[in-house]
Amino acid sequence: MEYCKLQICCLLIILYVVLVYFGELKKLKKRHKFSFFDGLLILSVVCIILDGITAYTVNHLENINGTVNIILHILFLLSLDSVIFLLFLYMLSNTGGMPKRKAGSVLLYAPYVLNVIIVVLNINSLEYRTGDITNYSMGVAVYACFIMVGIYLIMTMAVFFGRWNYIEARKRVSIFTYQFVLTFVTVIQMIVPEVLISSIGVTILILGVYMNMENPTLEELKQYHNEMVQCFATLIENRDDSTGGHIKRTSMYVKLIAEELRQRGYYKNILTRDYIANLIKAAPMHDIGKISVPDAILQKPGKLTAEEFEIMKLHSENGGKIIQETFANFGNEEYLKMAYEVARHHHEKWNGKGYPDGLKRKEIPLCARIMAVADVFDAVSEKRCYRDAMPMDKCFEIIESGSGQDFDPLIAEIFIEISDKVEKVHSDFNAVLKGQ
Repeated sequence: MEYCKLQICCLLIILYVVLVYFGELKKLKKRHKFSFFDGLLILSVVCIILDGITAYTVNHLENINGTVNIILHILFLLSLDSVIFLLFLYMLSNTGGMPKRKAGSVLLYAPYVLNVIIVVLNINSLEYRTGDITNYSMGVAVYACFIMVGIYLIMTMAVFFGRWNYIEARKRVSIFTYQFVLTFVTVIQMIVPEVLISSIGVTILILGVYMNMENPTLEELKQYHNEMVQCFATLIENRDDSTGGHIKRTSMYVKLIAEELRQRGYYKNILTRDYIANLIKAAPMHDIGKISVPDAILQKPGKLTAEEFEIMKLHSENGGKIIQETFANFGNEEYLKMAYEVARHHHEKWNGKGYPDGLKRKEIPLCARIMAVADVFDAVSEKRCYRDAMPMDKCFEIIESGSGQDFDPLIAEIFIEISDKVEKVHSDFNAVLKGQ
């Protein structure tokens, strides 16, 4: 035990994370698919166990069969490489996805595959050296392992900074911290190989990923919040004889528009992962101000009088105030700002003739310009208490005719071009409603 105390401590920490992680999943009765993080957990346990065993065997060579020692070392080196490689894949999958081109995938896997070959072919030349603290192993196989780990750590950091906008703002500092510490530990291990502290790096990696990205309880709380917002918005919307379908459909339309804009390279500095996620969560709140509109006006089957319409228009201004007052202590300033802008400005028009502030063109926040198209399209494509639903082609014509007048022309154009996706969302959602 003298030479593997560190590994035992690290193993206990990782096993605790494993028990808590799967225990929370079981308690939440959450349907779970095997993920990169699950792979990281399993490989980390294996890696630390092998690290501890090889730390012991290298200091008791006289009592260990040579072949057994070689096998244990090759398994340890490959498990350590696999942990770092899987971390790289995990970072890719959580920041925009894996490359779609085959050539890109080959380049990603090449260093790992090459390293496996080098380690296996050169494991018999392993050297056992005596240090001041402990004995340790060196040789071509170990150097290859170090190089591969270094390559993938650099690539992981490159992905982190290159896909900065895809990472939630609140997670950036913590992710950078655990990656930096992991890199620092790796550098120390390379410079002073006898310290045998690689298990510390693996442990910090698992703790960092778990606490910041994979804690089931935190994810469940986020889901509860989203559902609460949906329910709150639905309750308000039901006042005008709606089934709540409007907020769900408009949220899906907003998602389609935002993702299509980003995919085509528009507003890439604005349409970050955080921005789109907050926009989807803020969309259901766009009509929250209708809670202040009297039922006689909100549910009127005929055309509103001029006076009634002026009262109806107040829902945008009131919606912004309600969000500021109700969600002031929510803790997510980006979401609060966007929910406010969506509620207050989704009736502004590109030509400046909207309300409540008469904003025009890009004075109108991007989130509100996207919301405006989604809101109007759903309003005309669904039955209301004062009229029937319009045909799909007529609904798209309304968006097209409003381009450059009511709507941002770019957003209107994109919306028309993805009409097949929009129609699918509309038909699928209505099919679900009819089946209930």
